[in-house]
Amino acid sequence: MAHMQKIRGISAVCLLAVPLALSGCSLFGLDASSSVDPPPIEVEAQMLEISGDTLDSGVMGPVTLDSDSVEVSGPAATEAGSSSTRTTVFLENDNGLLAPVSLSLPSGEETLALKDALTALVSKGAYASSLPSGFHGILPAGTTVQSVTVDKEKALAIVEFNAKFNEYAVEDERKILEAVTWTLTGDEAIQGVQIWVDGKKLSEMPLKGTPLDRPLSRNMGINLPKSGTIAMNSSAVTVYFSAASPDGVQYYVPVTRFIPAGLEPVKAALNELISGPESGDGLEMVMTDGTLLDSVEEGQNGVVTVSLKDDMFVDGDKVPAEMLESVVLTVAQNSEDSLVQIRLNGKEAVTGTNEVDYGKPVSVPQYLNEMPL
Repeated sequence: MAHMQKIRGISAVCLLAVPLALSGCSLFGLDASSSVDPPPIEVEAQMLEISGDTLDSGVMGPVTLDSDSVEVSGPAATEAGSSSTRTTVFLENDNGLLAPVSLSLPSGEETLALKDALTALVSKGAYASSLPSGFHGILPAGTTVQSVTVDKEKALAIVEFNAKFNEYAVEDERKILEAVTWTLTGDEAIQGVQIWVDGKKLSEMPLKGTPLDRPLSRNMGINLPKSGTIAMNSSAVTVYFSAASPDGVQYYVPVTRFIPAGLEPVKAALNELISGPESGDGLEMVMTDGTLLDSVEEGQNGVVTVSLKDDMFVDGDKVPAEMLESVVLTVAQNSEDSLVQIRLNGKEAVTGTNEVDYGKPVSVPQYLNEMPL
């Protein structure tokens, strides 16, 4: 972990410079001193709309391994073939960000499993004691998941809550929608989510009026920037930064960033990853300020090759797993391809501190962020 400690030492300076660097790059004039402006109506409508060009590319879903040359990164590598059932839900961490956490919940028929997943999002709910330290549910205490119905032809989940769902803090409105949507769309059969309360379909959220006239999808993004404005001629990408739980366990957090329209999504997302997280959100910089993106090649075999340059690493060094894993998750999130291989300083052998060879095609973990209780 010596290299990761070196990155963190560099990060303290880099994080303070992020807002200025973003402004200097004309990325929507982000200003750390201002609160985030809500997306313009047109941008919000586009983000809430289901389309084929979705932010989600199955990062949370299992990847079928067709070859012994493909490695599974993360803890799932040790559980391939295991009969244990885990469910990924989106919980709020102590810094107010939503993060995917893989929990052991009761297994059963699909709709019951989805109800349990949403129940895990309820503050002080039935599964509160099953959540790892530093995480809690975002739905109001007392919320009951009355039903979840899946229309597989429309890839739509219809979830009905009791009236307690409406008793949330106004500042949590969008975060609640993100948590419900990203949790349910972790199921490969679900692309959109529709919300009902006590037998009535919601056309908008009751406090701030977020429109619900169309199904919600992962196009809405997650953990939007806390500062700056969102330009209308922008596109969204989602990147994965690293964070640490109160117990010191590393995990990954998706953050949506806005980029000028027309940029290639994977390259733009990786450059956002290199730029680093916002200051004060508890996320760690996974790259050094000397990291450069050399190229991104999407092969016909479904493997994306990412070439990076960083003089901090020399031949034979093990590279921090947080850095490499963030690259894999970010590429998979913004690409239709499911496998990623990394080149560093022109070398094809890139071994992480987790002993995974990222120079070979690597899939995302089957279960992301398995946290001890």
